[in-house]
Amino acid sequence: MNADLILFNGQFHTVDRENPRASAVAISDGRFVAVGTDADAMALRGSGTQVIDLKGRCVIPGLNDSHLHLIRGGLNYNLELRWEGVPSLADALRMLKDQADRTPTPQWVRVVGGWNEFQFAEKRMPTLEELNQAAPDTPVFVLHLYDRALLNRAALRVAGYTRNTPNPPGGEIVRDANGEPTGMLVARPNAMILYSTLAKGPKLPLEYQVNSTRQFMRELNRLGLTSAIDAGGGFQNYPDDYQVIEQLAKDQQLTVRIAYNLFTQKPKEELTDFKNWTSSVTLHQGDDYLRHNGAGEMLVFSAADFEDFLEPRPDLPQTMEDELEPVVRHLVEQRWPFRLHATYNESISRMLDVFEKVNRDIPFNGLPWFFDHAETITPQNIERVRALGGGIAIQDRMAFQGEYFVERYGAKAAEATPPIKRMLAEGIPIGAGTDATRVSSYNPWTSLYWMVSGRTVGGLELHAEGLSRQTALELFTHGSAWFSSEQGKKGMIKVGQLADVAALSADFFSVDEEAIKWIESVLTVVGGKVVYAAGDFEKLGPASVPVLPDWSPVVKVPGHWRPTSPMQAQVHHCSGPCGVHSHSHEKARLSNAPVSDFAGFWGAFGCSCFAF
Repeated sequence: MNADLILFNGQFHTVDRENPRASAVAISDGRFVAVGTDADAMALRGSGTQVIDLKGRCVIPGLNDSHLHLIRGGLNYNLELRWEGVPSLADALRMLKDQADRTPTPQWVRVVGGWNEFQFAEKRMPTLEELNQAAPDTPVFVLHLYDRALLNRAALRVAGYTRNTPNPPGGEIVRDANGEPTGMLVARPNAMILYSTLAKGPKLPLEYQVNSTRQFMRELNRLGLTSAIDAGGGFQNYPDDYQVIEQLAKDQQLTVRIAYNLFTQKPKEELTDFKNWTSSVTLHQGDDYLRHNGAGEMLVFSAADFEDFLEPRPDLPQTMEDELEPVVRHLVEQRWPFRLHATYNESISRMLDVFEKVNRDIPFNGLPWFFDHAETITPQNIERVRALGGGIAIQDRMAFQGEYFVERYGAKAAEATPPIKRMLAEGIPIGAGTDATRVSSYNPWTSLYWMVSGRTVGGLELHAEGLSRQTALELFTHGSAWFSSEQGKKGMIKVGQLADVAALSADFFSVDEEAIKWIESVLTVVGGKVVYAAGDFEKLGPASVPVLPDWSPVVKVPGHWRPTSPMQAQVHHCSGPCGVHSHSHEKARLSNAPVSDFAGFWGAFGCSCFAF
């Protein structure tokens, strides 16, 4: 056998406990055929073998996000301005103004997810007046977590919000003393008002949606991601909104493997949706690049307990059990795996009552199912999940909302939110992910940083001792494979498994914890093919595809913010006397007022609130 590709002189962390370390791999027909020493791999070298010297780089299995809204995110990626990782609000507002100046009518400037005010040096959100000053004529929509959106005056006009617009169910249009909308929309308690407003903006034409999805996958490849489980999402209709991803799969242009779940879109008609899908879609139809994965994360709308730690925990309606049971019963009868969004233990208890009832009549008997999120699940309910053969897909939402959780529930409760170590001790399957793209960042290294350090993106310590780096990596690779029924097929660097790897810009296992946030891939391989390369390996990768349209934010802000020097990566916030820490989180949230007048973070480093 001659290998197609040999990677040697690397530090491979295989996630295979029987063979945890290697220096080289050989790949043939998209799978590993040798994992061991340089000599082991070179023994399979032929005249047509591509050979790459990794120059001692740390290499890991390709990361696998157990909960990513990749398909919907790809359709919109080229429309969105990223504030992910941006170190100051002053910088963020400059970016927004620059994009507003470049954005043609009738398009909007959209900042959707992946940031919060605690990451900024100023420790506050933008004011509505700042948005209006930055973009007086171009509509601007800024989404903040699950709780609110800020619209400038131009966006209010095109969205059609006036003094006569009633508040929708579960949402509030904040008004001034004269009854006029201010531009702030608040989710009370659900986020439908935020997402329905975002949906009012113009979409990209099909050609640009294809380009947008390719740009998003390249960005994920840059971060070492090679697989994702798509959790569906609101305003993501099947099959209409899947034509772009299916066309890319047909054209062999997917660079991230996708297993997709089908998410119901019609309140009170959920059972009809799933009956239609189970009769028209074959479970696991597709291939190793795009395959169907079952139902969820929405099974019925009455079971949605979207987390917003700025608001009290909502009680699910009394009709939930009666609506959830027939859907779960149908899915189990059809042997369709399912996933269900669940934040709070109180909700999980009621959902488990339904699952156990169905199981008594129609045994689950090994059918894969799992909860997403489960931030406040108790040990008792973890045991109930295990007894039914379920898993839990955990995400880094606490990295973005930890400060608000601590305000409402206290620091002690935050120490085990979610209780990952207890889940591990119980032996249930766990997969890690991000829940991007509308609240959390899609950057897996933000999630890995949170799991290892126990800190939020704003630096708040939620718990003193995080997971080991090895365990965190296992959850983001081998662990996530269970959630698409692909355990044994991917998630390890092991002979016979799919050859997906990432060579990293820094050694994940030895760098300082703060540096984990800035790790990237310098060489990403999917199925034995180089899909992304940078730095010393740049010439080995495919050329980037020009961004369409040419005014897209991605032209100037191609993804998650990255430091341009080691000094920038080492900057951290302290409690110095500059004043940005003088207001409580709650006061800053309610007033939405400036705390200090910053001249620009990267301009002068003049504030004593920074240490190097």
